[in-house]
Amino acid sequence: MEALEIFAGSKAIETIRNQGFHPSLFRYFLGASGGPKWFTLAGLDRVIFPEWFQQSQHRVDVIGSSAGAFRAICAVQRDPLAAINRLADSYSSTEYSRHPTPREITQKAEALVKYMVDTDGKIEVLDNQRFKAHIIAARCEGKDKQRGKLAQMSGLAMSATANAIGRKHLGKFYTRCIFSSPNATLTFQDPYNIPTEHYKLGINNIHSSLLASGAIPIVLEGMEDIPGAPEGMYRDGGIIDYHFDLKFGQGDELVLYPHFYNKAIPGWFDKGLKKRYPHQSSFDNVVMLVPSPDFVASLPFEKIPDRKDFEKMEAATRIRYWRRVLEETDRLGECFMNWVRNGQIVDKIQPLPFNMK
Repeated sequence: MEALEIFAGSKAIETIRNQGFHPSLFRYFLGASGGPKWFTLAGLDRVIFPEWFQQSQHRVDVIGSSAGAFRAICAVQRDPLAAINRLADSYSSTEYSRHPTPREITQKAEALVKYMVDTDGKIEVLDNQRFKAHIIAARCEGKDKQRGKLAQMSGLAMSATANAIGRKHLGKFYTRCIFSSPNATLTFQDPYNIPTEHYKLGINNIHSSLLASGAIPIVLEGMEDIPGAPEGMYRDGGIIDYHFDLKFGQGDELVLYPHFYNKAIPGWFDKGLKKRYPHQSSFDNVVMLVPSPDFVASLPFEKIPDRKDFEKMEAATRIRYWRRVLEETDRLGECFMNWVRNGQIVDKIQPLPFNMK
């Protein structure tokens, strides 16, 4: 049974067949939204930055929204393995009261980010000259910039309706805000031209931009007035960039994208839109590392973790399940490194399995 599957866009396949599979080909690393779904990728994160990328010296832009942003900040600290394990341990053991309020959930998230990246960690993020973090959040321009639940629900309903008509209409309700490491610029093409603004990460806004990127509407409190950015309400980056539909770079640089699914849903509101496909141009240079169906079937409950586990499981059951997944996912990292070492990885790559425009 293979634990891992590898898919790639047409240009990426051509590049790898001509040049082989090695870290210097990859200029970008992508981390999607998805909350605890990320646990199935922990084993890959534990080897990609601590081990595999250490074989080269080129710069890598590490991009993430929501849970992907948390992973990005772990990856660019001096000891990425320790940081990734802090995130995994803290997130998997989080407990809430029976009916938690947004304030309670936000407080737990605040404690998590402080543990995940402390003062020394912030300095390491900002001083890292090789791995550059880019955290994506969404600034609200509609009713969901308000704090109240009813206003947020109304704003989300209007946003979802506009998005169903056309993804480009999201720009009337949200602005993509990217918080980047010093001396780093992120170049990409958005087929929908959603308004985008760039800001610099600093000691005073790493925590707040992370919290904003993971601030699921209604569930968590949004972040207001992030230092170094305009006044406003900032919420989950996955609202705009859930699994991404962006073409990064201007040349043939490849994008490494460990992902929990063998598909890509552009934005949060696109989850129920069966014909909302990403553009082929956004994935031409992408290589996806995905847990195989056999691997997922071997997990407890035969599924990957998700946020509904908080509601459906007692805390002790959920924590045991999540920790088991975190142990099992090391098989993905082992599989990846074995294929790299023995040269099999090129032969394992398959074309992307999902529909695209």
